[in-house]
Amino acid sequence: MKSVAFASGLRFPEGPVAMPDGTWLVVEGGDRGCVTQITADGKERRTVAVTGLPNGLAVDSAGSIWVAEPKVPSLLRVTLDGKVEVFMTECHGEPFLYPNDLCFGPDGALYLTDSGITAAEFEPGGNVRPDFETCPMDGRVYRIGVKTKTIEKIDSGVRFTNGIAFGPDNDLYANETITGAVYRYRRQSDGFGPREPFGNVWNDSRYPTLRGPDGMAFGADGKLYVAVYGQGDVTVLGTDGKVAQRLRTLGGLPTNVAFGLAGQRKLYVTEYQLGQLEVFPVETDGLPLWT
Repeated sequence: MKSVAFASGLRFPEGPVAMPDGTWLVVEGGDRGCVTQITADGKERRTVAVTGLPNGLAVDSAGSIWVAEPKVPSLLRVTLDGKVEVFMTECHGEPFLYPNDLCFGPDGALYLTDSGITAAEFEPGGNVRPDFETCPMDGRVYRIGVKTKTIEKIDSGVRFTNGIAFGPDNDLYANETITGAVYRYRRQSDGFGPREPFGNVWNDSRYPTLRGPDGMAFGADGKLYVAVYGQGDVTVLGTDGKVAQRLRTLGGLPTNVAFGLAGQRKLYVTEYQLGQLEVFPVETDGLPLWT
């Protein structure tokens, strides 16, 4: 199963979101630092808003675009006509460090990962620091009530928290880039249970540079599709957490994944090295996202 380039000429793309009209939203990093909308044929794009160094994206039922912004660590709310609102910057006095990825949950709340180290500390001069495996970091998972503007911390102490998604069981899943681990937080009547291991996306090779899970999404088949940065693939975990498949990307630095619209059976992947949005034919649609 091979991918093809859907949209090229992107600068460090992340956070793909399929819009109801067939267009796509992504973020671009580097000197662009913007939210970008791509036409349904992948050939044209426009800048929605320049925010700094945007990373994760989520869109709610009202059409608002939620952006995890690491440059000035914050959660932003953006409109398609380019209005930018700084919605939140801290949790009860604890400032955000590296807002990374986002998803909505079945309760209507927005869930945010914070990688636990600032972008300037983790990537001084734009390059990942050589001691990335051992340097101090305090990755976190937050639940944010967007209507009440409230926030609570679900977990902390993760080694670069990154991708986040809800599974078909309505449990919450988040991953840890430095160790390759994917964790599950079981839904309980009063919130979520403690972090527990679900799976690991690393292959058997050793890599001298950063590699690990980035963005991820569940298919309607119950499998978890995880972009593995530096490993050059989307690793598919079965419902038992074991590796079921590895989809090789055109570039070596895939950053995030999203399924196309219902019925398309396509998986889209943002990739840093070649600066493009790739697309795989797959045998499932995505699990419908909460908005």
